[in-house]
Amino acid sequence: MKIVVLGASGQLGSCLKKVAAERNITDISFPSEQDGNILDEALLDKLFAAEKPAFVINCAAYTAVDKAEDEVDICRKVNRDGAAYIAKACAAHGAALIHISTDFVFKGNVTGLLTETDPAEPENIYGLTKLEGEAAIAEILPAHFTLRTSWLYSEYGNNFVKTMLRLGKERDQLGVIVDQVGSPTYAIDLAGTILDITESDSTAYGIFHYSNEGVTSWYDFAKAVFDISKTEVKLNPVKTSEYVTKAVRPAYSVMDKSKIKSTFALQIPYWRDSLTVCLQRLAAEQS
Repeated sequence: MKIVVLGASGQLGSCLKKVAAERNITDISFPSEQDGNILDEALLDKLFAAEKPAFVINCAAYTAVDKAEDEVDICRKVNRDGAAYIAKACAAHGAALIHISTDFVFKGNVTGLLTETDPAEPENIYGLTKLEGEAAIAEILPAHFTLRTSWLYSEYGNNFVKTMLRLGKERDQLGVIVDQVGSPTYAIDLAGTILDITESDSTAYGIFHYSNEGVTSWYDFAKAVFDISKTEVKLNPVKTSEYVTKAVRPAYSVMDKSKIKSTFALQIPYWRDSLTVCLQRLAAEQS
């Protein structure tokens, strides 16, 4: 059962490499960005014809949320058109698709658990183009699992946890947003779930929500990073209104994970427990 991972050089792709190696999954390929360019339909067709994948995992995305407000066309090309090209290639070659989406498809103005059927009303270009990508896939390819996730971090790539660790060493105090609430997701945990889906023989296709368990603010997330890593820094809570960004972020985007847990019999770790594992691994790398 061959698996092809697109966007393999990014954070989640790197986590998939690690987890696949730990599980001794060998029939999986991680083409380079050049060899797996999601904006090149002919190249994707050639790649899938050669690899004959049962599953394609799409980790490729335009994720620069603020920059997307100025680069609408390229953001849409990657997040909508690229997703559509992948879906077409999967349909042509009989592959199922696991596509990664985001909690930013929601407006984030309701303090309740967001289900897969709740109205999606993105407030920024990134969220809008990811939602358009979801719709394109659903129209083209019935055999898809779309996984919406949130606040992704790991030992790999650039992410909030690594940024906080770096700034904690460079500065005596930091201000972090206190009134945006969500659920951090350890990308290693998400990678494990993605591979669980490929091994499940499930045809329960559609949209699923996945993050680590629990709820926190960016401020409390940062506080946990510093507490667990024993980093001495003064942390100041900052309101969204005091820290204006080009793109609007959801104030509250906590997703209901009942569907994915029941469908695939998952036990999802609590966010702080997974953060502890990540920080221990980062510390071990530096020692």
